[in-house]
Amino acid sequence: MESTRKIAIVTGAGSGIGRHSALALLREGYAVALAGRRLDALKETAQLAGDGSSHALPVATDVTDPASVDQLFAKINEVFGRLDLLFNNAGIGAPPVPFEELTLEQWQSVVNVNLTGAFLCTQAAVRMMKNQVPVGGRIINNGSISAQSPRPNSAPYTATKHAITGLTKSTSLDGRKYNIACGQIDIGNAATEMTARMATGVPQADGSTAVEPTMDVQNVARTIVHMASLPLDANIQFITVMATKMPLVGRG
Repeated sequence: MESTRKIAIVTGAGSGIGRHSALALLREGYAVALAGRRLDALKETAQLAGDGSSHALPVATDVTDPASVDQLFAKINEVFGRLDLLFNNAGIGAPPVPFEELTLEQWQSVVNVNLTGAFLCTQAAVRMMKNQVPVGGRIINNGSISAQSPRPNSAPYTATKHAITGLTKSTSLDGRKYNIACGQIDIGNAATEMTARMATGVPQADGSTAVEPTMDVQNVARTIVHMASLPLDANIQFITVMATKMPLVGRG
């Protein structure tokens, strides 16, 4: 691997926003570790990179498992020797059932992936970035617009995404002394498999169901590349990228 090539990790890289962001970083000249639970999906992402596939490293990873996260970062250290960028993107939601019908297991599974997983990866990244030469790096968290405003029947997802904002701020503060920048991207209605249902209608705050506009997921990927391209003395702390006509402003 060329010594000048920057090294990134993208979690949840087997589909959706993670896949498209990883491919954009590969096109930009990064070497990218593709992290996710399904190795076959990660290999498919690598294949989609075409000529850039030789700089993609699929690593089967369960972000909820400290040992699995440790193995991911040990592999990065072994293969690349440093880390310049972590995109904490892995996330799941719970079934959209009424609040009072949520089970503890449904709540905990979302917390484990969305919040604890991001914490474990961030902690491992900080440990690596503070000890490498040159010191420092960048961490980007996927907050989602649910970090700003909830959808109906989304308590676990919304609560974890609000918590990601706190993690972003704490990482940004505690990382200063190590030249680690941390920012957050809040994404609204990017067209992926997860948002396909918006074409037929999704619940609104007033109890109605409505079709919602979506945007090309490449808008998200380009924003990740832009955030990553800044020098470490500059940071996009928070940014919202959303379909222009989606009902976020005025939601509820």
